[in-house]
Amino acid sequence: MSSTTLLGPQRFLTTAGSVVRGLGSEGPVAAVTAGWEEREGDDTELQEVMDGRVVNLRLHERMMSLLAQDAPFATAAITLRDAMDDLAGVYSIRLHHGLEGVYAVHRSTARADIVASALAEAVRLVQEVDRWYLRAVDQLHDELAATGALDDSGALQQHRGEVAETLSAASVLAIAGGHVGVLGRVLRLFEVAPPPELPVVAWSGGAMAVTARVVLFHDHTPTGFSDAGIWDRGLGRATGIIALPHARRRLRLDDRVRMSVLAGRFGDATCVLLDDGTRVALGADGALPAGTRVLATDGTVTALGVPTQPGAKP
Repeated sequence: MSSTTLLGPQRFLTTAGSVVRGLGSEGPVAAVTAGWEEREGDDTELQEVMDGRVVNLRLHERMMSLLAQDAPFATAAITLRDAMDDLAGVYSIRLHHGLEGVYAVHRSTARADIVASALAEAVRLVQEVDRWYLRAVDQLHDELAATGALDDSGALQQHRGEVAETLSAASVLAIAGGHVGVLGRVLRLFEVAPPPELPVVAWSGGAMAVTARVVLFHDHTPTGFSDAGIWDRGLGRATGIIALPHARRRLRLDDRVRMSVLAGRFGDATCVLLDDGTRVALGADGALPAGTRVLATDGTVTALGVPTQPGAKP
């Protein structure tokens, strides 16, 4: 496995260019900026950061071209979008009720061992809702594939071939942030699957997109809390990780109950906090390096392999 580096947001503190240069690789940097949507091609600053080596895959532009020119594909894609919206709505209802049950048990004044048992079962039920949702997402994608709209689209196959060719000549794949839903959609559509030997540098929403499960979260919405929920599967390049960009701005890190539920719910993965300036270079086996800031299952923020300092702030 080649290197995989996850970075925090790049708006206020740019580190992506130095990370790419530090890889010591030469040649083109294949870039995905589709999360910027209509601003996808506005990559002048990215070119400067990457020393003029960027070859933009323009996946958003490719997708919009397909929708405009290939009617059967557009019909199938719209059907999938509408079904995903319906599924997300039902998932949100089930998820909200499940999490309300978890928080209610947390507030219970019953005997400690009874509360602990009930809490474990309540979290298990939420995890089952998450698994149900992912199974349903997979089924919807299978239904799209079964229509033949993807295989029958000559334009799509051409785009996929061009993307694969660019990746085969690249020395690095750089995935920028932005709208992670759009990112996930185009990465899947154009079968962007970087080979193990190709270094990947991804930041913010791009870091989310390279994990196995993309989790959306926001504790500071105009209407209050928003339940963290799975959106879709990611590329799976960084497994065993839930990427949480803008953690300080988007999470109530001082709410230990809420954070413990989040970390415990995804107990088979580590919740990694990706704030400005964060750099997480995964080991050859995908292991997180010492010093990585994560959510512990007790709801505290800790740095892996670093003793907790008394009175330290999240």
